[in-house]
This record gives sequence, C-alpha cells and structure tokens, in this order.
Amino acid sequence: MIETIKTLCCLPGPSGWEDAVRDWIAAEAAPYADQMITDAQGSLLVFKKGRSTPKEPVLLAAHMDEVGVVIREIDDEGYLRFGFLGGVDRRVVIGKRVWIGKNRIPGLIGMKPIHLTTADERKTMPKLKDLYIDIGAADGDEARGLVQLGDYGVFDDRVLTLQNDMIRAKAIDDRVGCGILLTLLKEELPVDTWFAFTVQEEVGCRGAFGAAFHLQPGVAVVVEGTTAADGPASAGARKVCLPGRGPVVPFQDGGTIYDRGLFEQITRLADAHGIPWQTKTMLSGGTDAQAIQRTRAGCRVAAISAAVRYIHSPSCVGCTRDFEQMAALLRLLLADMEV
Repeated sequence: MIETIKTLCCLPGPSGWEDAVRDWIAAEAAPYADQMITDAQGSLLVFKKGRSTPKEPVLLAAHMDEVGVVIREIDDEGYLRFGFLGGVDRRVVIGKRVWIGKNRIPGLIGMKPIHLTTADERKTMPKLKDLYIDIGAADGDEARGLVQLGDYGVFDDRVLTLQNDMIRAKAIDDRVGCGILLTLLKEELPVDTWFAFTVQEEVGCRGAFGAAFHLQPGVAVVVEGTTAADGPASAGARKVCLPGRGPVVPFQDGGTIYDRGLFEQITRLADAHGIPWQTKTMLSGGTDAQAIQRTRAGCRVAAISAAVRYIHSPSCVGCTRDFEQMAALLRLLLADMEV
C-alpha cells in the first residue's frame, strides 16, 4: 500500500487536471470493480459488492486533486505569471521546482533577488504578483511556444524517505486517501461499498457534491490528509495533531460537525483493537465531508485522516505507520457494518 501511495504522489493532478491520477486508479481498480463510473465533473465512482448489503448505502471518499499553479500570463521576457490552485503558502514556494503542462516543461518559481529588496519588503510575505516561473526561455515567443495560457503546474514529484517511517512528497493530501481506498477495493469486503475518487476538493469540494448527489449514501467516510503544525514554532493545542501518533478522527473542522455516532463507533473500534488515534486539538481546514453531508436529504459523515506536516506545500511530510493504521481502522469499520 505504501508503494501505491508513493506512486500516486508522483502523478500530476492539480484541481481541474486530475486525468493522470484518475486513469491510473481506474486501471488498477478495473479488475476488482463491479461497476465504474466517471461522472460529468471527472470524479471516479467505483462500486464493489461485499458479503452483505448494509442498512444504509456506504461511501468511502478521497480526493484526487492536489494544490498547484495555473499559468495566467506570459510576458515578453519569457517569464510565466501564475495563480495558485488551492490554498498555497507563498512563503514556501520561492525557488521550488515545478513541472508545467502535459509536456512537463521544467521551471523554477522566482522573485526579485533579496539584495534588491527594501528593508520593508524583507519583513513581509511576497505578493503573488511579485512571483513568476522561470523556464529558461530567451523571450516571450519562445516561452509561448512551450507553454500555453491555462496550463497547469505541479511541484517537484520526488519522494524522499526520512527517519522514523516519515516520507516527504507532494500531494500526500490526498493521495494517501486514494491509496488506502484502492488497497481496500482490491480486498474482499464485508459490505457493499462505493468508492469515490473526487475532483476539485482543493478549490471548494466541488467533485464530492456531485458524487454524493449521484450516489445518495447514507453513511460516508472521508479519508484525508490533515494539517499537522507540530514543528518547533507551535505549542500546545496549536500543534493540531501529530504524525506518528495514529489516525486523526476529528469531531469538527472548519466545514463540518461530524456525526457523533460515527465518531464514537470509529474511536471505540480503535480502542478495542489497540489502534492509536488522535483528534484535532484546534479546528482547522475542511474536507469533502462538508459537501457530502449536505447532499439531497443529508448524509451521516465521518473522517479518518493522516496528520501531514507542511500540507499544501511542495514538501508534505507524513508517517507511513499512520497510513497503515488508517487502512486497518477502515477495515474494522466496514466489518462492523456487516449485517
């Protein structure tokens, strides 16, 4: 499963351009699926029969898209001006490598050299208008021959193995969820289950709304990456959650109050089977659950997440032990739904 997650992290799939991720997942899932749909927005919906039919239709959801950039202007000197897809911290992208478009044109995010900045500029976060992508083009004509307006860009796709079962990669949010769902889909299931690999979560949970409206689940679990702020600059509750301390089971976030019964069911199963778990100590972020729970007559929702340092950056860091424990907890939850 960990190798699957690493492979998924390397694929390009910013919001609106999830094709490569969807195609790879669809090819892997096809031999195990009883039904497979790509909806109008591009979300991949996969159904697999289990040993029994649950009392309420069950949905597991993970989003395929990642944060990235989109090219909005090409100036006469050959530099690319861009906007962000999703919430990206401008402080951490300067000097980072990006790959532009389907042809993977390499570039670097740059800005005015520090020795040309004023004292006031050095005290403030750079503005988006001051950033650009340098692809080495001699002029605007050469740049326009390589890159088109509207082309996407993704961050460096190398995966690094760190100490204590930690890995660094772009897009751990939410290729970790996609990898876990794909792993479960290949196994024998206790109950009939829909798997939704959704699009455009990072720009407003758009794919999840359409997927849930189509499938009408009674119970949905969103499998996600979530903000961990456990670096040396954070203290106490502001750490939010910690990589290596087990799956994160939130009771609330910025978009959802999670179903209390599902929260208690998941945490009870974790305790009974010796799976460490944690909850958020500070409300932050949001997930596809906010769209799923509002569909049609409503849906009971829960989330099981991986704590991710430096989320929405070129260098996300998560713990592979957490990923394995998330999968184990989902297996227990599905088994507990068997009738």
